[in-house]
Amino acid sequence: MAGRTQTVFLNDNITITCKIPGSPALDISTVGVVWFVRKKGTEEKVPLFEYYGDHEKAYRTGANISQEKLMRGEASLHLPAIQLSDAGEYFCKVVVTPEMDEKSVQLEVVDSVNITWEVCLQNVAQPLPISEGIFTGHHVQNEDGTFNVTSYVTLKSPLEDAGAVYQCVVSHISLHTTQRLNLTLSVTDSVKNNNYRIVLPIITMQLAVVFVLVCCICKC
Repeated sequence: MAGRTQTVFLNDNITITCKIPGSPALDISTVGVVWFVRKKGTEEKVPLFEYYGDHEKAYRTGANISQEKLMRGEASLHLPAIQLSDAGEYFCKVVVTPEMDEKSVQLEVVDSVNITWEVCLQNVAQPLPISEGIFTGHHVQNEDGTFNVTSYVTLKSPLEDAGAVYQCVVSHISLHTTQRLNLTLSVTDSVKNNNYRIVLPIITMQLAVVFVLVCCICKC
């Protein structure tokens, strides 16, 4: 199994890794694979998928393993459209006659990150929401199981807002409160190309998952 825990975002697809070491080529007619899950808060192991000989049955919609990969020693389970209720401990039981082994991994399901932008202007009491020029990319999974998300906003007239404080507003199920990342607008007039460079830091938030927010602002 790939570590003790795998993390997936709500509604994403996932492949839970299960490999059979020392098996470059298997006769799958002698192989049996059964996947179980024990949901959080329960003790019962519930079957998800089973394969042996010419028998194949999915107990969870969309659950499957690849027979082609099984021939190469991989019994990984593919699950589409993960829901919060899918979180739990997953067990991979493999029989390669006459050997048998079973391993497990925890699956954690996290809700998507919500990122918005606001600006605090001088002489304005409340932050103003920004509705235009925002780009927020999809979450990207890192090799260590964490995720990063990039968000940026484009300004049309940055010189008019010099000294303004821009806020990257982040909410997520793993956060107790909404996080606000303050970025003060610093403008450098570039004579060479007659445009403006906005200098902002890259901010990293360390959570149950990791979000790298590249908050860049440029003149369009």
